[in-house]
Amino acid sequence: MSPHQITVLGECVADAFTEPASARNELALRVLPGGGPANTAVSLARLGTPARFLARLSGDVFGRLFRTHLEASGVDLSYAVAAAEPSTLAVAELDAHGQAAFSFHAQNTADWQWTSGELAGLDLSETACVHTGSLALVREPGAAVVEEFLATASRQATISIDPNVRPLLVHPDVYRARLAHWCALADILRLSKDDLELLLPGTPPEQACDTWHAAGARLVIITLGADGALASLDGERLRVPAVTTQVVDTVGAGDSFTAGLLHHLATRGSLGGRLTGLGLDEVAEACRFATRVASLTCSVAGPNPPWRDQPALLATAGDA
Repeated sequence: MSPHQITVLGECVADAFTEPASARNELALRVLPGGGPANTAVSLARLGTPARFLARLSGDVFGRLFRTHLEASGVDLSYAVAAAEPSTLAVAELDAHGQAAFSFHAQNTADWQWTSGELAGLDLSETACVHTGSLALVREPGAAVVEEFLATASRQATISIDPNVRPLLVHPDVYRARLAHWCALADILRLSKDDLELLLPGTPPEQACDTWHAAGARLVIITLGADGALASLDGERLRVPAVTTQVVDTVGAGDSFTAGLLHHLATRGSLGGRLTGLGLDEVAEACRFATRVASLTCSVAGPNPPWRDQPALLATAGDA
């Protein structure tokens, strides 16, 4: 296994999108594999970074779809758990701008049932970075197990966290109560402007960065949609503009941004510890590449990140 390997831990969710039905009293759904951590693992693998996904995958129709999708993208599932519980379902409604509003069907599903035994004894010797976040960090009973795993992994790997707040499933207060602890575990914190507004309402992004630096996170990146991204490394800041694109929907864009960021840092040998030696110029390069990956994800339906040989991505090969 490559020393550039990134291990991603978290959920894989069936994203169901509404489509025109043949009758007025019917609802047609198109189901695609999704879930923030799964999207990140897929995007990493497609970019060429060895990605191992730690997930609890159901044996139901959705779980089989997940496995096919992840393996087709080159994700390593050798440590995925075959779960007895059903898969999580998220139904997405898109507005006129391609923004998705989700309703979740997630009670007692496979993704949240982690036990210490399932994560014990994992070989992380070839893992440069562990990335997690989203619901895996806040849904019990598994959330505490995931935090314990991160504490262990941080002894040798860079830790990346994306809170990916889902207020319909978990109240933002739960995220707020744990965020300082996550920052103490994390080297990289990536979140969206929507996450920021839910976690620290009315707080300017720069002030939020300082708050999270004080709690322990060295690199904080806030993605701002059409306004690009704000990156803060130990309080030194820069802004990177968004890439203009024809948006189909924004599903998976933040996850792809995170993958582009981690991929770039991994290929430069910057992962594997506490980001020692990382400079603002490299952060800028990584963010520029990440915005390109995110824009290509927005240009197609659903969480469908680009492959490394995609022409539009090759145009930025010098940044990758």
